[in-house]
Amino acid sequence: MAPPAVLPDRLSHLLAPFAPHDALVILTADVDGGHRRGAGDESFVRGVSYLDLDERRRAIRSGSARRDQLDVAGRTVPILLAVSRNGAVLVLAGARPDPHGEATVLDLWNIVSLRIQELADHAPPDYLRHARYSSGERMEALAELGAEYSTTLETVLASIRSSRLDNGAARQAATAIATEGLVHLRTASDRARTATEEPVTTAFDRLRDDLRPLMRYREIDVQFVDPPVDGRPLPSEVAHGARAVVRGAILVMIDDPDVSRVRAQWDCDGTNLIIGLRDDGDGGLSTDSSRLHLITDRVHALRGRIDVDMTPGWGTEISVVVPLDPPHARGMRPTTWSLGERESDVLAQIASGAHNREIAADLGISENTVKFHIANLYRKMGVSNRAEATATYLSQMRFA
Repeated sequence: MAPPAVLPDRLSHLLAPFAPHDALVILTADVDGGHRRGAGDESFVRGVSYLDLDERRRAIRSGSARRDQLDVAGRTVPILLAVSRNGAVLVLAGARPDPHGEATVLDLWNIVSLRIQELADHAPPDYLRHARYSSGERMEALAELGAEYSTTLETVLASIRSSRLDNGAARQAATAIATEGLVHLRTASDRARTATEEPVTTAFDRLRDDLRPLMRYREIDVQFVDPPVDGRPLPSEVAHGARAVVRGAILVMIDDPDVSRVRAQWDCDGTNLIIGLRDDGDGGLSTDSSRLHLITDRVHALRGRIDVDMTPGWGTEISVVVPLDPPHARGMRPTTWSLGERESDVLAQIASGAHNREIAADLGISENTVKFHIANLYRKMGVSNRAEATATYLSQMRFA
């Protein structure tokens, strides 16, 4: 798989024999809200917005392609639009494929986008963790922008409605223009928020589709309990991270030869995504499994918590709770925590996803000493667990 920076150029070269084109733009479905990249005609690549691509993605079903048009830089450009089965978008500007070429483009894009998703799913937990912070900053900046311009436009409205203005026609026209601008701003704000979110039912359906090939040649009955249709949309990094967690957990469960049935359930309480997994095995899943540790690290990277309950003879139950809102700045810089040098070292190791045993080995101290330092830094930082400590540390490091 090509590195992300050169992927568009290589993909463009791969697709050219089947669909000659002037430019290529992709919006990949990865964990940190999507990446828009392109190759070819720079005016087209720069002129296509994230929202334009997301709007096209919503207009057709996943796993299909169609010809369309895009207004870019003051001109109307014919395009071939392909949306992969996992929701990633491919746009070929000025594409000239035959029907067979369209089918080939879609097949190749399905393969490439699935590989992109797999790489994101298997990335180190730090990738998810940083995605949560970039998501928080995006949403905070968006809220500030909306508040600033809403206040400006509302002030304009108030002034032109003033009785001291005697030009009624001008006042009426200005009111209409300002009102339209305010509505447009709020609509753009809503669209921008929606573009970084995924309906919980859609995210769950994609999980079901992802697992279908895994179960095709296994005698395993995977039962899905759908989330409520009115559940709150999931931030894209939560949706992708949660699917990676569930896929990994189910694969760990079905490694047990006694497991014949797995039940997967998602729910949403408005604040958290709640995941429940249960198998009918003998309850002998090892907590020392490296694959289970990776799942735990991914949950913690999303600032969530995970509980694994194994009952001999009754199976294994995994419960995961992931907050939907990203972390926010606590208004406190790392230097104000008054951490000692060793406490700071331990905190940095925790933020990297290291376990106590790894921290002890790296710093040349005992695990009991590590626990002592952790208790002290929790008290000084005002947190109660590793996820909170990591969230606070990484958030504040951005403002240090």
